[in-house]
Amino acid sequence: MRGVDYYELLGVGRYASEAEIKSAYRSLAKVMHPDAGGSSSTFRMLQEAYDTLRDPSRRRDYDRGWTVTRPGARPTSPTRPPRSGRTGRLRNFGEDPDFVPPKPVVDLGAIAWWHLVDVAQRVRYVPAAGPGHAPALAAVLGWFFLLLPVFLIDFSPLALGVWLLLVAAAATAAFRLVRRYLSAIRADRAFTAEHDTDVVHGTTDDRPCERITADLLSRYLTRLPGVRIFHGLAWPGSVFADVDHAVLCGRKLVLIESKAWLPGHYEAEDDGSVWRNGHPFRGGGMRMPRSLAAYRKLLPWLDIRTALLVYPSRAGEVTTEEPADTVVPPMTPAQFVEEIGDWLAEDPATVDREALRLLLRQVVPVVRQ
Repeated sequence: MRGVDYYELLGVGRYASEAEIKSAYRSLAKVMHPDAGGSSSTFRMLQEAYDTLRDPSRRRDYDRGWTVTRPGARPTSPTRPPRSGRTGRLRNFGEDPDFVPPKPVVDLGAIAWWHLVDVAQRVRYVPAAGPGHAPALAAVLGWFFLLLPVFLIDFSPLALGVWLLLVAAAATAAFRLVRRYLSAIRADRAFTAEHDTDVVHGTTDDRPCERITADLLSRYLTRLPGVRIFHGLAWPGSVFADVDHAVLCGRKLVLIESKAWLPGHYEAEDDGSVWRNGHPFRGGGMRMPRSLAAYRKLLPWLDIRTALLVYPSRAGEVTTEEPADTVVPPMTPAQFVEEIGDWLAEDPATVDREALRLLLRQVVPVVRQ
């Protein structure tokens, strides 16, 4: 298939042995098979790569014709065989099932929003259920100042009667405004008790990358008073955890997918395609474009973004481009905290009532054994 590097797809070097190719195929087939959550098209591509590279004749023809690289990418040289001439197993080959990505290190000193947020700011629910503090206080003070002249000025009986009618009307308006204010406070408290008892909702699965992302969100983004975190959201009409994580703050929502992929440099195009080390990446699928469409339909008044957090699946480093205006930008954890945190910090202490209600309904419940 044009545009696909079969060696990159399988995660092996250009001089990999037949046994290494077979082992790599078996490892990837377990996670890329349609029954395991992969796509049929990606699995067919994996099968085609394996059938080509395990056949010596087809592999020679493929090696002669393989010249596809990403336009503008720096050409990469094939992995050379050992100088001794031995064809032993190559190191850092394929995914390591026993590898656990290290916890990300975030340099908070370089993140502007972290130091600008008022962590003690009072959470505000929108849309407001009634007048705020300022209108209620202004109404009471206005009524008080209207009442003062009754004691300070010597009115004629007629003027006094007119003025008292004015004071009574102002008192009635102030009383109604204060009553609406107190009712709004009670409504906020009732909403909090019923829907907003926790900052984090739902649970994540046991995959290492999911646990690391959950810890990342709780450790850093909860500095914003209005942040609400969700783990395991279903698409509308689904009963499965189709979205790994989501963060709501104000009228902004970010949908997050976590992936453990081979070390390398990842970039994304506007059409959602992912590139690794300058080549089209077919090593794993994602559901984020469909998740974005589903939640934009469910919550059309929110500003929704996506992020793809990439962790290494074996020893090595993952790097990505600076987050750009792509559909699903790959990000390292440090880039995510800086970019998404700064975006959410524009309205750090607001919670959208209706969005919170709808998102809580989409949290997949935990099944107890």
